[in-house]
Amino acid sequence: MMVKLKKIVLASNNAGKLKEFSSLFEPLGIELIPQSQLGISEAAEPYPTFVENALAKARHASSASGLPALADDSGICVHALNGEPGVHSARYAEDEHGNRSDQQNNQKVISALSLLAQADGLVDRSAHYVAVLVLVRHADDPQPLIAEANWSGLIVEQPQGEHGFGYDPHFWLAEQQMTVAQLPPDLKNHLSHRGQAFRELIRKLSSPEFS
Repeated sequence: MMVKLKKIVLASNNAGKLKEFSSLFEPLGIELIPQSQLGISEAAEPYPTFVENALAKARHASSASGLPALADDSGICVHALNGEPGVHSARYAEDEHGNRSDQQNNQKVISALSLLAQADGLVDRSAHYVAVLVLVRHADDPQPLIAEANWSGLIVEQPQGEHGFGYDPHFWLAEQQMTVAQLPPDLKNHLSHRGQAFRELIRKLSSPEFS
């Protein structure tokens, strides 16, 4: 049972992700250290798939720190937009100066769907969040642990809710009849793509094959 991992570097500087993952790892007695605390730069994310980018980030953080590293690559795929923003979710509306914000990213998605609605009438607003987690025990780990999950919802025009980050205020959950940003944080951690992927990661960590 996953007793060897006491410290893991989180290959992200995203404050929202750090908060979510720290709350998930805390009951396991594992300290999560953000890479910025160790002076580790962000890794390049040049790949077209979530898993390739997550693996690149995990290896980069592990190589620089000498510790096991966890990376996630996550985003939202809007079906009517052919899966965009996808791996570009965090920087979907980034300008030529590298400026970006959640509000700008959300507005770009809403505007794109509005244009489709004007052209075709009704538009498919279904989407899903994707989370891919990659854990490497060391930078050259030949068998990294990979866990993946999706979370389905609908894109709504008007933001609702004060919690969460990213696209959460516009991501409507039919079963709960609210956006992700309206969910209590504990419930979000249980239902979310990251929560689902995290439980899968823990299952793999607990297997006899992992040591």
